[in-house]
Amino acid sequence: MKQCIFNRGDAIKAVAWLSSFIAGITDNRQYVISVKQYHKKRSLDANAYCWVLIDRLAEETRLKKSEIYRSAVREIGGNSETVCVKNSAVDKICRGWEHNGEGWQAERSKSKIPGCTNVTLYYGSSVYDTKQMSRLIDNIVQDCKALGIETMTPAELAVMKEEWAK
Repeated sequence: MKQCIFNRGDAIKAVAWLSSFIAGITDNRQYVISVKQYHKKRSLDANAYCWVLIDRLAEETRLKKSEIYRSAVREIGGNSETVCVKNSAVDKICRGWEHNGEGWQAERSKSKIPGCTNVTLYYGSSVYDTKQMSRLIDNIVQDCKALGIETMTPAELAVMKEEWAK
């Protein structure tokens, strides 16, 4: 997939890129153009470190790694949407959402609207930006420290977070 990263100040750059892209199309297929806000991607090291800590927590607490991860996902904030769903569609919505992966969770709660249920949909860490992943790891580090589990030093964590931001 081709992309152009730009801001309002370089809109001309975006228009030139799009023009060049369109000129390079040689087939007769249809294309879709979309624009979304840019977010820096987190490094795979962040994900690996997260799972190292979860493994240590699981060993210490004798809880399942998936249980620790799923709980941590629900606790970080800024990673969910709450929607009102017809009762007849709740199971299908929840199954479809949770099919995305371990952290993708759907919690049901009572709605004030008759015939509806509120569903809070939590995004899994696979789509987190650097800020969300940093909050997740910070919370897991806090849990580890509370149990005396060794983690990276604050300086080491700062270096890793700096790498995520690049």
